[in-house]
Amino acid sequence: MKAVVLPSVGSQLEVVERPDPVANGTEEIIQVSACGVCHSDLHVVDGDYGDQTPIILGHEVVGEHNKLGPVMVFAPWGCGACPECAKGQQQICSNATEAGLVVDGGYAEQLVVPHRDYLAPLGDLDPVKVAPLACGGLTAYRAVCHGLPEARQKGARAMVIGAGGLGQYAIRYLRLLSDAEVTVVDLDANKRQQALARGAHHALGPDQVEGKYDFIVDFVGAGPTLTTGRDHICKGGRVVVVGLFGGDVPFGFGKVPHEAIFQTSVWGSPQQMVELLDLAGREDILVPVETLPLEQAQQAHDRLRAGQVDARLVLTI
Repeated sequence: MKAVVLPSVGSQLEVVERPDPVANGTEEIIQVSACGVCHSDLHVVDGDYGDQTPIILGHEVVGEHNKLGPVMVFAPWGCGACPECAKGQQQICSNATEAGLVVDGGYAEQLVVPHRDYLAPLGDLDPVKVAPLACGGLTAYRAVCHGLPEARQKGARAMVIGAGGLGQYAIRYLRLLSDAEVTVVDLDANKRQQALARGAHHALGPDQVEGKYDFIVDFVGAGPTLTTGRDHICKGGRVVVVGLFGGDVPFGFGKVPHEAIFQTSVWGSPQQMVELLDLAGREDILVPVETLPLEQAQQAHDRLRAGQVDARLVLTI
């Protein structure tokens, strides 16, 4: 089969021929239709998750199963034996083997999945258009779900920090799943305009933020954005951090508003993937995608790293 491999940390991607995979035990094989390109792929290239090379990247995977038909792959494969897996929270399993991050993923013509439970049927949904839901869409969905108790309060105000791919999903989820007034904060004026088109009530630069909010979701995670969250969350509100920029703020009694909740959010659960696909079948939640052939994976990475992307990039196989 044809595959795109990262030979070593920091290197260029290579198009190679690999033996067709063979399924053993409970494993299933899918014929990959498309795979989204995500910032997490760049983190793998940079070695931020350790060195698993050589590795086939790609974790926003959709494909064809011989019995289920079109499917989406739930990529953070849990160990199946820990308390987190028992609760259906495989995405926070300490021994998870994430496809495309730790083990071979979907930048290839075929993918072996450990169990059919990690395959979600797509029904009539367009596989290429929904591919980014597998990580970008699902991660934003879980983050928003954490804050729905606060966002659904009467007169609630919600803030989305970072209007990139995940932020654009979050805006739509908040508008569909709550009546909160949604404000987006981003440095980029173009992204702020996109956020307004997506349904945000307000789009501000970081120095324009005023007042208090019931729910804040931070898709950047840098020191300044965490400070914005701390300074503008109301008492009893909730700040959810998704971004990986490594910022921090002091936490302790009196250092944050009383009874405010500060938490991280990781990917999404298998059940939430099913919920999200159901939502996609009923509502317009998809963001624009741009397709490139598998062989142009390096070009896709270069453009994503340079910020030369106005849509989610999807490799077609």
